[in-house]
Amino acid sequence: MISSEFIYESAAFPSCHASTLVETKDGLLAAWFGGSYESHPDVSIYCASYDGSTWSAPEKVADGVVSDTLRYPCWNPVLFRLADGRIALFYKVGPNPREWWAEYKTSSDEGRTWTESVPLPEGMLGPIKNKPLALPDGRILYPSSVEFTPDNWKVFIESSAKDLSGWRITAIDNNGFNAIQPALFFYKGRLEMLCRTQEGVLATSRSDDLGRTWMPLQASTLPNNNSGIDGLVLKSGLRLLVCNPVQEGRNKLALLGSYDGKDWRTLLLLEDQPAGEFSYPAIIGRRDGTVSITYTYNREKIKHVSLMLF
Repeated sequence: MISSEFIYESAAFPSCHASTLVETKDGLLAAWFGGSYESHPDVSIYCASYDGSTWSAPEKVADGVVSDTLRYPCWNPVLFRLADGRIALFYKVGPNPREWWAEYKTSSDEGRTWTESVPLPEGMLGPIKNKPLALPDGRILYPSSVEFTPDNWKVFIESSAKDLSGWRITAIDNNGFNAIQPALFFYKGRLEMLCRTQEGVLATSRSDDLGRTWMPLQASTLPNNNSGIDGLVLKSGLRLLVCNPVQEGRNKLALLGSYDGKDWRTLLLLEDQPAGEFSYPAIIGRRDGTVSITYTYNREKIKHVSLMLF
């Protein structure tokens, strides 16, 4: 562990959740949603930048204001570097996950300023929690899902060209799982997926044709507490997964590793406390070989951890 710190100690909002990360030319950019509490109309998207030693103060970059008399909460920001160098910020707006819609902004100056919000094409939700994946053929895959009702969840994949045009949906057989918020892994032409579920385990799928078709969801060997996860693949082929490795509670958060996507070992316990919520992680690899992780800390702060794996 190289460093561990909170992105901020105090802010104008009392509650926060669902952080996301992207590497910048000078360091890192993080985003999350913050407000009175999740689903309150004042919940907005905030950003902070990291120069290698300190984080900037949180700055509001998006909200759900429709008019002087109507405002909706924002949800689940996702940062992603586009092929042309811009940073995209995807997020949701709406009264709840069953009625929300997707918008995005872009930044040409590493997150210092942002364009006006743009809605995604009708019927598209974009990345629901976890980062998209840029494929060698130029397409972008978005791990997506929908919550039709509290007991009817479905995962699927959306895709677009690298300029965010030509959006399409690829259906996945959920095979009886109530699953949302996929995390994507890509190594040597093979795509793998792990998903949050209501069934007590992470569900998994794979694609051998660059995401055009997917195997039906199956149960993995990993427990899941119906909370978000995130992962990535290192150049060595080591898959990294940050999750709550339990079926109940969010008081334990761990970094797991696997070379085959099936046999997972605990590499580090990020949090292991008698009570509390440590959840909704985001993980990225950086140019210098380090790994950065952010996660919700008791719904009050966002914690950042930097690691070097040997």
